[in-house]
Amino acid sequence: MHIATADLVALIWFALCWFGFSWFAEWHAVRVPSLVSARRALIRAWIENIFHREVRILDSTLLGNLLQGSTFFASTSIVILGGLLALLGTSEKAINIVAELPFTARATERIWEIKILVLIAIFVYGFFKFTWSLRQYNLVSILVGSMPEQDKAPPNYEQYLKNTADIASFAGENYNMGLRSYYFGFAVLTWLLNPWLMMVVTLFVVGVLYQREFRSRTLTALLQAAHFENGVKH
Repeated sequence: MHIATADLVALIWFALCWFGFSWFAEWHAVRVPSLVSARRALIRAWIENIFHREVRILDSTLLGNLLQGSTFFASTSIVILGGLLALLGTSEKAINIVAELPFTARATERIWEIKILVLIAIFVYGFFKFTWSLRQYNLVSILVGSMPEQDKAPPNYEQYLKNTADIASFAGENYNMGLRSYYFGFAVLTWLLNPWLMMVVTLFVVGVLYQREFRSRTLTALLQAAHFENGVKH
């Protein structure tokens, strides 16, 4: 099986961009504010506030909303995977349809199937991330439900709150990585048209993710909320 140089370069470029950005985002978030770090601080404050509240119905509702988000994307991943598997069975017809579009690089049936398999692998990865996030949020619900009242708390309750906040943060990070797979999955969709187009779109996706994670107005608002929360606590 012969793989065109452009397709091979595009695949390597895609892998470097995805894994490189994931590593960079984790490394950079230690040094500068990010959505992940701001979210983690607010989650810790939320868990501490839950502990001091007598009525926790509102918190249960909020946890339910987080569970729904992970459930929605996990279910959507299954639907997308079903569509991609069906597309594998109609490769020849799909190639002919796509070939009629402008700026399209025609691919052999085998190369087309490899591209679909890469897409399948991406959304399988996303499915596992969303379902793991879903399970972690379930565990947070259990921890919040079993959280003792303030006047009955054991001496080591601080560690309990920290562990609860950590699991909630892990769930959010897995949810974020699942969403990231959708962004990069859309980039791979353009590979079906042209490998050079995929390289450009992949770079665009990296730029969008970086801007939203480290330079967005949402981050500024979250940081201000985190400072406000710290000011209230102290």
